[in-house]
Amino acid sequence: MTNTKYIFVTGGVLSSLGKGLASASIGALLESRGLRVTIQKLDPYINVDPGTMNPFQHGEVFVTDDGSETDLDLGHYERFTSATMGQNNNFTTGKIYHSVIMKERRGDYLGGTVQVIPHITDEIKNSILLAADSMDIVIVEIGGTIGDIESLPFLEAIRQFKADIGKENVLYIHLTLVPYIATAGEVKTKPTQHSVKELRSIGIQPDILLCRTNRFLSEDIKSKIALFCNVSMDEVITAKDVDCIYEVPLIFNKEGLDSKIVELLNIWTRAPRLQAWKELVRKMKTPEHSVTIAVVGKYTDLTESYKSLNEALSHGGIPLNCRVNLMYVDSEQIDADNCKDMLSAADGILVPGGFGFRGIEGKICAASHARENRIPFFGICLGMHVAVVEFARNVAGLKDAHSSEIDSDTPYPVIYLMTEWFDEKTQTLQTRDIHSEKGGTMRLGAYPCSLEKGTLASEAYTAESISERHRHRYEFNNAYKSRLEENGLVVSGLSPDGQLVEIVEFKRKDHPWFLGCQFHPEFKSRPMNPHPLFKSFIKAALVNGEL
Repeated sequence: MTNTKYIFVTGGVLSSLGKGLASASIGALLESRGLRVTIQKLDPYINVDPGTMNPFQHGEVFVTDDGSETDLDLGHYERFTSATMGQNNNFTTGKIYHSVIMKERRGDYLGGTVQVIPHITDEIKNSILLAADSMDIVIVEIGGTIGDIESLPFLEAIRQFKADIGKENVLYIHLTLVPYIATAGEVKTKPTQHSVKELRSIGIQPDILLCRTNRFLSEDIKSKIALFCNVSMDEVITAKDVDCIYEVPLIFNKEGLDSKIVELLNIWTRAPRLQAWKELVRKMKTPEHSVTIAVVGKYTDLTESYKSLNEALSHGGIPLNCRVNLMYVDSEQIDADNCKDMLSAADGILVPGGFGFRGIEGKICAASHARENRIPFFGICLGMHVAVVEFARNVAGLKDAHSSEIDSDTPYPVIYLMTEWFDEKTQTLQTRDIHSEKGGTMRLGAYPCSLEKGTLASEAYTAESISERHRHRYEFNNAYKSRLEENGLVVSGLSPDGQLVEIVEFKRKDHPWFLGCQFHPEFKSRPMNPHPLFKSFIKAALVNGEL
């Protein structure tokens, strides 16, 4: 027997219905009732993790405190709940098979024939149990769509799981589509019926149906879905489209989802406390002010590539009663001649993280435009690198300065691959070079940073030391630190041993708000607790827009 209850969230009909947001919203509702909740994502793709996947295909890579590169849905989980994600919150087919193959090579299976059932399914079930750790509820989102061949081992594993730990401890929630056909003037339930039929054919009867649609479902429609899908009418929940994603928990609560979950799992809880969510949605839907932020990057055609960044910018405006309008600018289209025109509508400019040489000169132009015209500028990871390169070239007199990631022959590698450094997290000496495996060359996860008093960074954080999440290979080159500081660059954040530059900025007399950070602050921003750097940046952009 177990004290932990498990909720499995599956999806049918088509992808991108919002299983991640649904899972996160369920977590938010159960937390509002006083339960301890965590959420896990099981992904059917064969990559061990999304770390080397193209952001155009898979969206952003979300980095956890422990340095795991995970699915972007884990960002939703952290933003909607107080849970902190880690390596046990995301498993892929690749990760599962890798573990099983390693066990087989060690002889753990005593020479037996290794098969999908029971070895792969047992590994999946063991992975699910790893997430429990004193939690009341573990919500497990199964990636992919019912009917996909890749998902079958995961679905078989969660089918078995109910028998393993007791039916009173497991709940199946299925997210499906109820489309509105405008020409017919009615919603159609057939996709949902087929999706549930597919799920039942592999032995799983959903307990609750979340019906994604653009309107609240009538009693007649809910009754029809209940009849054909073998659930009661109050187990058919409208998952209505919303203008603001943080409204989803409120919609689910209105539909009675959290009450039905605790009833079916036989859990006693307090009444949900949702006032903070209601106030958050009110502020986001009726702001008094607005700013426009230019996001200058190379993945601007797919906003999922910058999901956490977009949310963090939005969060930054909440305490200021300000809507943040995002203007995506393709850095490959910017040059010195058109930069001013392309960025003329921006109250603030942000250059996000990324890898590779494409669009670099456009990002450098954006940093130069922000510096010269005193426009608030925020550079994150690669964005900090281009700001340093621009400053070195145009202020410090280091013509042709660059990052050795982009130009290995640059005479002034102000950003370079540090081949040897002391890792304060693991307390070990790390070595790397350009031939090291991609994942092995990165500084990943949470690292400490000491802030210089009296700087923009220390004022934003109101702290002397912080911890932030990293995902990068190249570092600020200390060989040029003195030269750059002499010309006005301020190093306001350093690793505790003083060896790694984490934050650079300009003095207030030189610029109202110009800051670059080596880490990714967007990963720690939450709607109820916006990240201090984003709050400070949006405030500066708001002031600039009102000038």
